[in-house]
Amino acid sequence: MSAEIIRIAPPSGAYDVVVGEGLLDELGDLLASRTFCKDAFIIADSTVASLYLERARTALEAAGFTVGSAVFPAGETHKNLPTLGELLEDMAKARLDRTGTVIALGGGVTGDMAGLAAALYMRGIAYVQVPTTLLSMVDSSVGGKCAVDLAAGKNLAGAFLQPSLVVADVRTLATLDDGVFSDGCAEVIKHAVLADPRLFESLSREALSKDDPHERLISVIARNIDIKRSFVESDEREQGPRKLLNLGHSIGHAVEAASGYTLGHGHAVSIGLSAITKAAEGLGWAEAGSAAAIIDALDRHHLPTSSPYPVDELIGYARLDKKCDADGITLAVPEGIGHASLRHVGFEEFARIIALGTGAS
Repeated sequence: MSAEIIRIAPPSGAYDVVVGEGLLDELGDLLASRTFCKDAFIIADSTVASLYLERARTALEAAGFTVGSAVFPAGETHKNLPTLGELLEDMAKARLDRTGTVIALGGGVTGDMAGLAAALYMRGIAYVQVPTTLLSMVDSSVGGKCAVDLAAGKNLAGAFLQPSLVVADVRTLATLDDGVFSDGCAEVIKHAVLADPRLFESLSREALSKDDPHERLISVIARNIDIKRSFVESDEREQGPRKLLNLGHSIGHAVEAASGYTLGHGHAVSIGLSAITKAAEGLGWAEAGSAAAIIDALDRHHLPTSSPYPVDELIGYARLDKKCDADGITLAVPEGIGHASLRHVGFEEFARIIALGTGAS
């Protein structure tokens, strides 16, 4: 078993992120070695369940775990309160108690759903993230943010609950279609823009691929997790520097909502990252050439960099963003490759930024 372990130590409690190959079949041993109660409940969407649910169950049962499970329909459109309620009822029917552990097996939607279910069930039980997509490995499985969407907007009902363990098996990336893999590449590029010029240069020279040697995938994923670790440890509940991880997200979430969630999260973030960088460079906030370099890297990873939606529609969705207050919104703004800052802008200025970044009217 080839693996890297990154220790995440926020104020609420430390945990390991294990990144490697063949880890899904070692899941039971990885949990047992960390003294988890032997009562587990796997949550997966319908796509991932058909691929990996029985393997995860077998690995857990071989290590002595009693295993229950629940499967919900795949897709962002099911990341809502009714689905959450059904999962909670399934956990109760399985007689899961306060010592049990929820296993989030899948991508970002599953991680959000299972994490929030664990946060609510019996006022909070342990959960383990087992991400199966690049996006969930490098971003959403780490940091403890879990939420569902409301009709008004994305991730508006949620909680902070750090996982007790994260297990990322890079072999699961082989079953992703190209679009889902590239979705995760947007977050990889975002992290590089925030904090690692060397990683950015590597991605610009040679695009990340699910067919890469496992050593490269493990190395890139582990580096992304380490970048996120520094933000989570210093600002667990996103009151300050952790907001920088939202680079590209304020416009990206609006694009995602405008698409009716038919556009993948990473594809929407790619558009948002392109737009905020073009706007920042146009306003003199970012180094000249930053936008061209970032757009080239996104293009290399087959990600979109332009928005088809008008400014009025995007600003309408953006005003529902969690980072808004009565006076405006706090934006993560790139200043160059490897550094960014936070700027609070009013809604009229934000509309101008969206127009400048998207070329929309």
